[in-house]
Amino acid sequence: MPPRDPAPPKKAFPLRIDQSLFDALERCAAAEFRSVNAQVEMLLREGLKRRGVTLAQPEARKRGRPPKDGSE
Repeated sequence: MPPRDPAPPKKAFPLRIDQSLFDALERCAAAEFRSVNAQVEMLLREGLKRRGVTLAQPEARKRGRPPKDGSE
């Protein structure tokens, strides 16, 4: 089976926020079936877009399990 393409690298950094803000993020993320991390990233992208900052689209990652026979 050929190896899957590795996910594009992401920058990790600590984020310190108020507990009530985290709780609200967690509720919103759960309602949209996202992780808190994905929710924060989505909100940051939306906020930058509203300010007119253009970003490259994130590289789409393949979803799901790789095929058992090794074919795509």
